[in-house]
Amino acid sequence: MKYNPVVEKMKSVARRGIHYLHKLNAEHIPKHVLEKGQARVIEASLTLIRERAKLKGELLRSLGGVVASAALLGVPLGHNSSYLQGPAFAPPFIREAIWCGSTNSTTEEGKDISDPRVMIDVGDVPVQDLRDCCVDDDRLMNIVSDSVKIVMEEEPLRPVVLGGDHSISYPVVRAVSEKLGGPVDVLHLDAHPDIYDAFEGNKYSHASSFARIMEGGYARRLLQVGIRSINWEGREQGKRFGVEQYEMRTFSKDRNQLENLKLGEGVKGVYISIDVDCLDPAFAPGVSHFEPGGLSFRDVLNILHNLKGDIVAADVVEYNPQRDTADAVTAMVAAKLVRELTARISK
Repeated sequence: MKYNPVVEKMKSVARRGIHYLHKLNAEHIPKHVLEKGQARVIEASLTLIRERAKLKGELLRSLGGVVASAALLGVPLGHNSSYLQGPAFAPPFIREAIWCGSTNSTTEEGKDISDPRVMIDVGDVPVQDLRDCCVDDDRLMNIVSDSVKIVMEEEPLRPVVLGGDHSISYPVVRAVSEKLGGPVDVLHLDAHPDIYDAFEGNKYSHASSFARIMEGGYARRLLQVGIRSINWEGREQGKRFGVEQYEMRTFSKDRNQLENLKLGEGVKGVYISIDVDCLDPAFAPGVSHFEPGGLSFRDVLNILHNLKGDIVAADVVEYNPQRDTADAVTAMVAAKLVRELTARISK
């Protein structure tokens, strides 16, 4: 689907209008009635993920010998984007690309993603349904965290989350840290540091997710790689939180270090967050923010393949199908990132 700015603007206005109408309707519903209805919808949402995860966990445990299997969990959330909201539509496109048949099911490391011991799928958090029931962002973030914890309760599942915009990383990393009982090391690949205190007044903005993560103490180390759109606040926030920021302007100097990372020792493991726009737009045009001068796809794979550490969870975010090419090349890029992550996680 080609991006049309006029159509996108109309959709944005329509979305705001719909949610305003929901708000008006909610104001005429007694508070206790609304809260009881919301509670039922939330419980139904979590129950569906719980039962799917339980079924897949039971299957893997019956097979025996599986230490970790990647579990896909979609979080189709886009309203915390500062520019375009297309990432809300990404999870089904990524899934379609994973299984489209244009390539075989074997990863570069030789693992077969059709084997449930490598990858299974537990479905999506129904973000739009929840928002249509007037569930606010505070509760929505808690629902995302609870969904991740539900997946992690079913050994040997480890969540690989399909975004969605980058705001989802905060509730996911929070859940992983809380469930494991301590901080993790985070490897964050992105064109942007996403560490504003509250971008445009939104504490849950996709540009503020890593400020929330660091404030909460959910990460011991945060390494940001691929950065090439950063202002004074991004650098000051990086200093404030002790972030290790690797900008593209020095990538040739930093390459050897970044392709030989060793993370996670002394903490609960490694979390990997990949914003698709870490790649140069030549490799991934289907993103909301075009930032030339980025990583090549092979640069990213070299970093992932050579990383030493126990990867406990990951996300792939900010793919925008509304800006992709007609043949959905960026969906295939996002799909391959997911495939290679599952190969690194499963064991």
